[in-house]
Amino acid sequence: MAYLTEEVDPVHAARAAGTFVGGTTIGGLLGRLVSSPVAEFAGWRVGVFIVAVICGLAAMGFVKLAPAPRGFTPASGRGLNPEGNLGHRLAVNLRTPRQLVLFAQGFLLMGGFVALYNFLGFRLTSPPFDLAPSVVSLVFLAYLAGTWASSRAGAEAARFGRKRVLLASVAVMMVGVAITLSDNVFAVLAGLVIATAGFFGAHSTAAGWTGQAAPVGKAQASSLYNLFYYGGSSAVGWLGGVAFDADGWPAVAVTILVLAAIAALLAGIVLRDRPPRIC
Repeated sequence: MAYLTEEVDPVHAARAAGTFVGGTTIGGLLGRLVSSPVAEFAGWRVGVFIVAVICGLAAMGFVKLAPAPRGFTPASGRGLNPEGNLGHRLAVNLRTPRQLVLFAQGFLLMGGFVALYNFLGFRLTSPPFDLAPSVVSLVFLAYLAGTWASSRAGAEAARFGRKRVLLASVAVMMVGVAITLSDNVFAVLAGLVIATAGFFGAHSTAAGWTGQAAPVGKAQASSLYNLFYYGGSSAVGWLGGVAFDADGWPAVAVTILVLAAIAALLAGIVLRDRPPRIC
């Protein structure tokens, strides 16, 4: 089944993407706030089970509450899709420089973000901080900064342009990561909040831009963005552990800063705030 979609106003698309990403921050926060205390007292298996139950309830809620799709006409048969078959739509997105740079934003920034949260906790449970694991789990409240930043970035992208908002958000993320190098726990937590806001602002901007700017196959473009996004989570999340073993938190922070700098450089050189031509 293919779909012929109506064009969505770019302003609305940017706001919608920001709102959607803001919702994902609530899910990420809830899972961590629930699982960590449960795991500490009942074991990690029980913690994972409780999160799985919450995910199942959320899925059932979506099926029940999500409105019926509107604004498109279903078209059956391969010949009725003016954008070509699935392979063509994927290939066009994978050979378009703009799309590749947007995919790289997801890979590099999400990878750095996962490394930030994966290993900052180990630092906070060690000297000079020596915080309890249940207390460290509360650092995920910083996700609320991402909830605000995601929605705000969508509005600001419509006002100032996606490229400016993306680059500004990456810069904010880098400032926050640099602040976490402090030995003052309040400064570290402030840096985490700032970095989280910057990341989610950049992520919501790049995610919304990917589909809107796709030369063909908007759905496939968004899927590829998610593939690179979670690929960065896996690959760079692991790389952060290698850096942490080598030289502790400073090595992780430098790794994140380098990845963010590469993402900003690519975006600054390649991305433009203008609609693509249909291939």
